[in-house]
Amino acid sequence: MKDRKLLNIELGRISAREYSSSRPPSGVVLVLDNIRSAHNVGSAFRTADAFGVDKVWLGGICPVPPSPELHKVALGAEEVVPFEHVSDVVALVRQLQADGYTVIAVEQTVHSVKLDDFQRGCAPWGTCAPPHKGRGRGPLDTSSEGTQETMGGAGVERSGTEFPQGAHPRWKYALVFGNEVAGVQQEVVDACDFALEIPQKGTKHSLNVSVSIGVVLWAVMERLG
Repeated sequence: MKDRKLLNIELGRISAREYSSSRPPSGVVLVLDNIRSAHNVGSAFRTADAFGVDKVWLGGICPVPPSPELHKVALGAEEVVPFEHVSDVVALVRQLQADGYTVIAVEQTVHSVKLDDFQRGCAPWGTCAPPHKGRGRGPLDTSSEGTQETMGGAGVERSGTEFPQGAHPRWKYALVFGNEVAGVQQEVVDACDFALEIPQKGTKHSLNVSVSIGVVLWAVMERLG
């Protein structure tokens, strides 16, 4: 046997109660904008559980637990990850921004930032706000034509609070994923701080939303460290 697969009892799984009481906040929440498939929503919960997402917001026409179809894919993750349903996603975006979140639409837009360029502490208001230079050159542009301050330098929160040299403020991100056909609503994109795009090859330039959630969460969590 070249490499033995681990048994479930060897994975160190803990109970939902233990997990809820022991895990530190990640600073990341998901916003699902009119994702209608219970399977996709269930997958979002399961992925959110795997990456330690703080909360899943279910917006508009979106399946809400308890749901047999959702549970079939989530495998109980919907019982662990906090969630809440809202009817107005634009209002939610504004509330999250008021609560200190940078709200990011995961969408293909004229000025979308490529996922490769996402860095901890960057935001279009404050530390990273160079002028748009066209598609793919958005608020996280780190070229000589733009300006950038790292987490180790002086930062400015949305509230205008200044952090001293060497301080590391807690950055909070809300990632918005949209409908299986229409994507994130344009009015929601407009309300968000900026858009993040997964670079793609091939001919379709399209991924299932549950796949997109996995790709983006892995990249964002890896950069947040």
